[in-house]
Amino acid sequence: GEGCNFSHAQGPAPTVAAATSRRTARGGKAARNEHNELLDAEGRVKFTAIEEVNGQVLSLAQDQHGCRFLQKKIDEGGPEAVAAIFPEVLQCVVELMVDPFGNYLVQKLLECCSERQRVQILQAVSEPAADGMPKVIGVALNTHGTRAVQKLVETLRSAEQVQLAIQALEPGVVPLIKDLNGNHVVQRCLQRLGAIDSQFIYNAAGRHCVEIGTHRHGCCVLQRCVDHATGPQREHLVSEIAVNALALAQDPFGNYVVQYVLELGMSMASSKVIRALAGEYAPLSLQKFSSNVVEKCLKLGGPELEEDRKIIVREIMVSPHLGRLLQDAYGNYVVQSTLAIAKGDLHCELVEHIRPHLAAIKSSPYGKRILARSHLLQKKSAAGG
Repeated sequence: GEGCNFSHAQGPAPTVAAATSRRTARGGKAARNEHNELLDAEGRVKFTAIEEVNGQVLSLAQDQHGCRFLQKKIDEGGPEAVAAIFPEVLQCVVELMVDPFGNYLVQKLLECCSERQRVQILQAVSEPAADGMPKVIGVALNTHGTRAVQKLVETLRSAEQVQLAIQALEPGVVPLIKDLNGNHVVQRCLQRLGAIDSQFIYNAAGRHCVEIGTHRHGCCVLQRCVDHATGPQREHLVSEIAVNALALAQDPFGNYVVQYVLELGMSMASSKVIRALAGEYAPLSLQKFSSNVVEKCLKLGGPELEEDRKIIVREIMVSPHLGRLLQDAYGNYVVQSTLAIAKGDLHCELVEHIRPHLAAIKSSPYGKRILARSHLLQKKSAAGG
């Protein structure tokens, strides 16, 4: 998703050439015979008018040249051209939405059709599939189908259409969020439907916070949910993330969600996260992912969080694991952060707790960073030596 704290690449969209080769391999002789009826020797569509394609819309739509022909005729003929092919498209709309070429025709129709026709498409994709889920869920999970469903969401106009879309998408919202293709449909809903109509997404995000937040695609959608939510929605969602911060912080993907909440500048939310992790700061500092969260907690600005930061410093300072933290690849960075933010008496106390470990630190590649970080340690050590 755009602006996601966790970077990942989405695979390239299938090319027209690849789709053509797959179709040729599948279709064999039957496909060639069918194409002979639709195309001339140069591969051009034999028809000149939209009225001539009656009974052959599906075949045309699933061919590269045929699909372009139909789209061109819709551009030229407007509502009359849409009306001429709409009954056939509606009959096989799910099949076309997941087709490498047909999905483009459906997208064009969604842009040009009437409000009533769009409702009919929504009703067709809302019908249950073999697995009991609305057919639109399977379409949204498909490489080609996701683009058609995103266009469907973008073109929703009336309250009736919005409600039909919500009812169809809601049963599969968690699988969609966690899917390479489906997550883009959910993100499009967040962008287009508005906070109130997206409530079904926020409900699922809050209820399945850890399942979604610890997933490669889900962690990005959860961040976008926080972005788009308003008022009480955001407070509830952020609170759920804070309550589950311990599980999320230790996860390769979930840690980004916790860090994102900490970066929002919401003192109440940050305080909830810090307190949810209380008692675990030393072991968390020894782990790759959670050590980044601990550092983020320590570096949070604002006097209102000063007491919360002191809790973390004291917990690390008195931990039986302090010696290990000082020499750990991740833990040493956390200790450096405690030295950087601790002030006055707390800083002096922290230095005194570190002092017994000086000999071990000097021979450790990570420990040397602690010495470099704390001039006070170096001076006192020299004075003591």
